[in-house]
Amino acid sequence: MTQALLAPIYDFLHCETPALWVDVALENQAVMLIDHANCEKKAAATAMSLMTKYLDRTELLFCAARLAREELHHFEQVVEIMQKRNVTYTQLSPSRYASGMIKHTRHHDDLNILVDRLIIGAYIEARSCERFAKIAPHLDETLSRFYTSLLRSESRHFADYLALAEQYAGTDISERVEFFGRIEAELILSPDEQFRFHSGTPVCSLKTGS
Repeated sequence: MTQALLAPIYDFLHCETPALWVDVALENQAVMLIDHANCEKKAAATAMSLMTKYLDRTELLFCAARLAREELHHFEQVVEIMQKRNVTYTQLSPSRYASGMIKHTRHHDDLNILVDRLIIGAYIEARSCERFAKIAPHLDETLSRFYTSLLRSESRHFADYLALAEQYAGTDISERVEFFGRIEAELILSPDEQFRFHSGTPVCSLKTGS
C-alpha cells in the first residue's frame, strides 16, 4: 500500500531527499518537529488564502476547505507529540524552500498566478510526503507510526493540487510543472546552511540548525 501511494510522488519529484538531510534530521528532532508544526500551520493558511481569493471556483473551495481541516489536525497532532517530549513550540525562521519557488510565480495574469500556486502546492505536498516516508523507518515507534500515517493525506493533497492546476489551466501544463520541478530539485539538492523540514542538503554540523 505504501509503495502504491509513493509511486506517483517519486514520478513527480525530480530527486529524492539526500541521505545527509536524514542524518541531520535524526540529530535535530526537536527542530524537525517544530518546523513540521509550522509547515502544517502554513499549509492550512495557504488553503484558507486560496478560499478567500478564489470565491467563484467551487471545486477549489471544497478541496481547500478539506485540506485546511486536515492540515490543522496534523498541526494539533505534532504539537501534542511535542508536548509529550517536552519540546517547546518556539519561533523558527522560515526555510528558503517555499519562497524559492514562489518568486518564480507569473504575475501578469490571475489565472497564471493561480495555476502556478497550485503547482507549487503540489510540489510542497509531494516533498512532504517523500520526506515522511524517507525518515519514518529511522524514528522511534511513535514518530514512525505517525509519519507513516500522514502519507495517505499528503499524497492526496499533492494529487488534488495538481488536478486543480490542470483543470483551471485548460491547457497542457507539463512545461510549467517541469519548470517548477527543476527549481524544487535545485532547492533540495543544493547546500543549505539552515536545517528545516524542507531545507536543502545541510552544510551545518549536527545539533545545529535552530
